[in-house]
Amino acid sequence: MRREFADEVVKMAVFDPRIVMLSGDIGNNLFEPFKKIAPTRFYNCGVAEANMAGLAAGLAMCGLRPITYTITPFNTTRCLEQIRDDIAYHNLPVLIVGTGAGLSYANLGCTHHSCEDISFLRSIPNMTVLAPGDAWEVRSLLREAIQLKGPAYMRIGKTGESLVHHEIPSLKIGKAHLMRSGKDIAILSTGNMLPTALQISLEAAVYSFHTIKPLDTELLESLFEEYSLIVTLEEHSLIGGLGSAIAEWLADHPSKARLLRFGTPDKFPHPIGSQSYLREQFNLTPETLTKAIIHAHESSYSR
Repeated sequence: MRREFADEVVKMAVFDPRIVMLSGDIGNNLFEPFKKIAPTRFYNCGVAEANMAGLAAGLAMCGLRPITYTITPFNTTRCLEQIRDDIAYHNLPVLIVGTGAGLSYANLGCTHHSCEDISFLRSIPNMTVLAPGDAWEVRSLLREAIQLKGPAYMRIGKTGESLVHHEIPSLKIGKAHLMRSGKDIAILSTGNMLPTALQISLEAAVYSFHTIKPLDTELLESLFEEYSLIVTLEEHSLIGGLGSAIAEWLADHPSKARLLRFGTPDKFPHPIGSQSYLREQFNLTPETLTKAIIHAHESSYSR
């Protein structure tokens, strides 16, 4: 995803002189094309993410469209105060991009994991929260996000994620995208779990909820009327992510449909391993998810 992100930013920057790229001492080779077309609009802010957020706020106040970019926990958790007070409080059009979201950097340990970022950012007023499901969704949402009048956070993967679209989809912020039709069960996936959602061996509908805030509440109303089981799937903590956001909405909109949430548990994964290894530990593989959904669906009918 990060290569497509960098490529799309270059394409946008050619036509929009307001776009400024700020990097937290990462992706220097990745952004060489940007430096060539806009050398005065690229800043390597070093390992000083709080300063980077403050600088982005100042640039936005001057009428520019800054994008901050570094590994997800360093661009969110480390500078949360500056995001809240410098950027969001003033409702500034800063795009915060976290790369390697979720468990993408699993083998580097908990310092590089980001399974709480959606929870942090969506609780901040004025903030839009985006989680594209593949590289094509990254490109589409970037084009939308750079036009927002307020702040946005986009969590992306790293490299090697599967493409689930054949071309760049026409996505709209706040509107989920139907990936596959189905019956009885609807799977609502966000971020880099979208390929996994499409691998689940069920005749279930699959939606890409690329926007966690604002939620597509109009679609939720129809889904909870049409389907008997709604499943949320994310590489994020069960506390505060997409599943939590929908559960909060459901508390105010009671339905006969059942909500089943899948994500990472409320604990730090101490074993070090690959992303696929930790997904196995957290039962986030297509096989284990298929079995769990079937069991829940059968249980709902046996009540």
